[in-house]
This record gives sequence, structure tokens and C-alpha cells, in this order.
Amino acid sequence: MPDAYVLFLLALGIIVLLVAWLPLALRRIPLSLSILCVGLGAGVFALGWLDFDPDPRTYDTLVEKLCEAVVIISLMGAGLKLDRPIGLRAWATTWRMLGVAMPLTILGISVIAFYGLGFPVAMALLLGAALAPTDPVLASDVQVGKPRSGEDGEVRFALTSEAGLNDGLAFPFVHLALAFAAAAAASQAWPDMAQLSGWLLIDVAWRIFAGIGVGWLVGRVLGKLTFGVSRVKLSGTGDGLVAIGATLVAYAITEVFHGYGFLAVFVSALVLRDTERNHEYHEALHDFAEQIERLLMMLVLVLFGGAIATGLFASLTWIDGVVAIAIVFLIRPFAGWISLLGSRLPGRERSLIAFFGIRGIGSFYYVAYGINHGSFGSSDRLWAITGLVVLLSVIVHGISATPLMRWMDRSRAKDQNLGPVRRSCLRPCWSRLCRPGGDDRAPGLGWGCRNFASPTNPI
Repeated sequence: MPDAYVLFLLALGIIVLLVAWLPLALRRIPLSLSILCVGLGAGVFALGWLDFDPDPRTYDTLVEKLCEAVVIISLMGAGLKLDRPIGLRAWATTWRMLGVAMPLTILGISVIAFYGLGFPVAMALLLGAALAPTDPVLASDVQVGKPRSGEDGEVRFALTSEAGLNDGLAFPFVHLALAFAAAAAASQAWPDMAQLSGWLLIDVAWRIFAGIGVGWLVGRVLGKLTFGVSRVKLSGTGDGLVAIGATLVAYAITEVFHGYGFLAVFVSALVLRDTERNHEYHEALHDFAEQIERLLMMLVLVLFGGAIATGLFASLTWIDGVVAIAIVFLIRPFAGWISLLGSRLPGRERSLIAFFGIRGIGSFYYVAYGINHGSFGSSDRLWAITGLVVLLSVIVHGISATPLMRWMDRSRAKDQNLGPVRRSCLRPCWSRLCRPGGDDRAPGLGWGCRNFASPTNPI
């Protein structure tokens, strides 16, 4: 029998080959790479081919760091592939999802965890913060395409931009959970005014400001180095490895200043892209980051499948299962739908944005981070429920993503062929969305609108 190291190399080699081949093989069928990875991990560990325990409760710190690496690389790729320049009106759907849907989701999960599961307030808040963000890693099937691909559409754009920003903006609620955990450890029912003031000033105001500020600064500097006027430009190398360097620099500098590194990485990617928006080098940066992301993602999901096979769900009760189903099918879709009321998006697009609140590796990171930095007591049920929600999301969203997004694309194509539009409507701006119909079908819309062809958004 070969030793464990040789078997590990064999498994790693198979994973690398699958990283390259499976996305092409799965392009036309309602099955995702993540489903196969979880199934592969469950099978390998159930058969006892790898002789170690992949339970995340045993390796909290390792889980935190590994998931952290996957998420920040994914955030760099997500920022680079967004063709739409940032703006209040252009990103109106994103602001709705961040400002309304995510807080409502956190509130809904926290309330149901407190009253339905009997969790303490701190653990309920941690579960809510961990399961509220749309995952930037596992949501790739419903995101926009490569840089300059013109594969926009409001659904894909909203889910990509939301996933890019909400991982960083969920962090204040993780820190609020830590404040409640510290208060409970000191035999206090609630955090005192000093703790709440510190949370507002440091964990909300400063950390968000530092994340955005350092991200912008790093993006500008890297943009000058990459596309600037110097004789030796990073873009001249054609090397996608620059994306990993940019990711690590943005994240590390922000963490030094106690800001939100997730937020900084995404902002730096947006600023770097904006420096020379249509340069072909962005594709090389994105492609390399995506390859590294897929490799690490598959490793995490194989280990997740192994954890399921070796007892991760042993502590689950029937009420835990009901709550997990409610989180996936009720709480996030309802919060997303509420946040988009009053928008001018068609109903089918609002429904898809609300439904595809994919949970994944970011949720694992937040749970591990909270446990490693606070006193929450036994984490068995917390890990089990988080894992069950992620598993449900992997299966349900993984199977439905391909057919539903294909249906949405066909519907958009029909909308785009509704006939001529007044020429005055085609202004080069990103002002607002509209529902097709009427004599003036797109008042105020500009190039890049989902309804019209343009130099940057061909039909």
C-alpha cells in the first residue's frame, strides 16, 4: 500500500487535471464543479483512502487561513472582470443588495437562530454574519464573463459586484458577534456603551474607511506601475502572476492598518481595471487568478466533502435542517426581493438576483474567524448548520445555475430585438435601468445597457 504522501500527490494531481478539464465538460449540463468536488471528497474519505480527519472543528486556524486565501484571490478576479465603471446609478442594484438585502438576511438568520435553534445572541449573530454574504468563489457560474467580454446583464453584474463587496461589509457584524461573546464571558447580558462605541468607531467606520482607502491607493499605484508611462511596465511582461502579487499587497497593507482586507482587494482590483479599462492585459491577470482560485476552491470543497463523510453533520437535529432550508429558500430570497422593490428591473431578473444568494467558502471563513477570535462555547452545531447550508446551496444553485441563466440570457436576447429605439436614448453613460416598452423604451440609458448594443456591450 503506498504511503499517505504518495496518495496525497496522486489526489492533488487528479484535482489539478480536473481544474483544467471539468469547466469545459460541465459547460452545457446542469451540474457544477463544486458538486463534483464535494462528492469526490465524500467518496474518497468514506472509503478511507486518505488517513486523516478533515473536520474543520479540529483545524480552525488552518481552515481560516485556507479559506481566506481562496476568498481574496476570488475577489481580485471578480473586480478585474467587471466591465462597468463604478457609480451611484450604474451600481444601483448593488447598493440595494448591500444596504437592504444583506442586513435583512443577517437579521433574519440571527432571529431564527436565537429563537428557533436556541443559540446565544453572540452565536446567532455570528451565524447570521457568516451566512449572509453571497460567496464570490462558488458564485462564478452566475457572474459576468472575462474582462472585455461584454457578458454583462444586470443579473450577472449584480451578483458579481454584490459578492465582491459584501464579504468585506459582513465583517462588522462578525465583530459585533465577538463583542457580544466578550460581554457574555464577562457575565454581561449586553456589551456596554464603551464596547458598542468602539465597535461603531473602529469595526464599522475605521475598518471600512481603511479598506476602501488602502484599496484605492494600492490600485492606483499598481495601475501606474502596470500601465503607466515608465519604460518598464508590468503589463509588458504579460504575466498573470501580477494578480496574485496585487492581491497579497492590497490585503496585507490593509491588515497592517487594521482595515478590512477583503474590501481592499476588491476595491484595488476595480481601480486597477479602471486605470486602463480596455487593455488586454486584464484578461491575463483575471485568467491566472481564476486558475489559482479554482485549484484552491477544489481543495477546500474536497476537504468539505471529507468532513461530511467523517461526521460533520452528526450533531444536526431536524429543526437544524428546517432552519437551513429556510435560510436558502426563504430568508435570502425574501430579503433580496424586498431590496429590489421599486427598481425598474423586470420581475424575472429581480427573482434570479434574490434566489442566487450562493453560500460557500466565505461562510466557512467567517465561522472559523469568529471561533478563533472569541469565546462561543461548543461549535459543533454552528459548524454543522453552516456546512448544511453550504451543501444545500452547492446542490440547489449548482444544478439550477446553468438552465436558469441560459433562460435569462434567451429572455434578454428577445428583449433586445424589440425594434428600433430613439437615437437620443443611446447616450454614453450608465444612468439607470429600464423595463422595455412604450415609445421611449430606454429614457436616460447609455452604452452598456443590457437592452442595447454598444462598443463595450455588443448584442
